[in-house]
Amino acid sequence: MPAQRKLGRPTDQRKAVLKSLVTALFQNGKIETTEAKAKEVKNIAEKLIAIAVKECDNFTSKQVKVSAAKLDSKGNKITNTKKSKNGNEYLVVEREIKTDMQRVDNPSRLHARRKVMSWLYRVKDSEGNTINLANKLFDEIAPKYRDVQGGYTRMYRIGPRKGDAAEMVILQLV
Repeated sequence: MPAQRKLGRPTDQRKAVLKSLVTALFQNGKIETTEAKAKEVKNIAEKLIAIAVKECDNFTSKQVKVSAAKLDSKGNKITNTKKSKNGNEYLVVEREIKTDMQRVDNPSRLHARRKVMSWLYRVKDSEGNTINLANKLFDEIAPKYRDVQGGYTRMYRIGPRKGDAAEMVILQLV
């Protein structure tokens, strides 16, 4: 994303700050930051949402065979005893083959997903489970904006910050 504000930081720090703010915006739906940072984050977030909206439905469904262990009523794996060639006995888990439908991204959607992921950090929820923000963007956020042409975010001024009087804003997804 060319021609960004310097934000008084070296390039690597500036990119890290913007990346973390974009990640927080998509994770929480809104962030509170300075006006200069918010303008940059807004620019990046709008472009990422536009990419996701464009590629929202660009996938195919594919039938896939999946091998899974058979489970009993308590949820334990069902095992059988078998003998090896040298006479040793060992347990073998019974397996069943199922067919499932999986969504497979088309090449342009895959490229868009990777482009979006380059601007997002990996995050975890309160229980320690990893949240895939790219999936959230493509599956939850982008479909809401399918009929909208831009203007995916909104900035509210909330006044100056104590200490350095920097203008603070709340940036949120509309």
